[in-house]
Amino acid sequence: MMTLRTKARPAVSGCACCMPALGRRGMFGLAASAFLAPSARAADGTVYDSMLLTCIDPRLVTPVNAWMGTRGLTGRFSQFAIAGAPIGVVAPAFAAWQTAFWDNLGASMQLHGITRVIAASHRDCGAATIAYGAASVATRNAETSLHQRVYSEFKAELARRQPTLRAEGGLMALDGTIEMFA
Repeated sequence: MMTLRTKARPAVSGCACCMPALGRRGMFGLAASAFLAPSARAADGTVYDSMLLTCIDPRLVTPVNAWMGTRGLTGRFSQFAIAGAPIGVVAPAFAAWQTAFWDNLGASMQLHGITRVIAASHRDCGAATIAYGAASVATRNAETSLHQRVYSEFKAELARRQPTLRAEGGLMALDGTIEMFA
């Protein structure tokens, strides 16, 4: 009797869709399918078409996930959390962080076939104060104006770097209500 021994492969770390031990050929196939398919699907057929860009503020975890649920996106989006959300991506004060976002966005496009980025910033954001000063958020109107301007900068940079993606954005209150930007 002959026994065949095989060497175990380590699992690939990363998102749930990549957890099986894919090996080199499997990873190549996964990457190629992201370019060939209109949107990526998980093993259960779930379509991922969005990346959520949100702030690291723990007060937002529940309201943001509830809001994504009202949009029918529960479990159907990739997520990137960075202080200030779009502020962390465009503010000169956070320039050292910005490459991490753009690299992660590229990975989400390849792995999940996303077609849009949903940027959810929020009121009472400490990163806004760090990046732009207390006066920029001193009043409700000033705060709204700052977040609208930052979202416009983010949207323009997204269009420049990834012209096939569309952007959506809004300013969330801590109670979970959100004002969407154009």
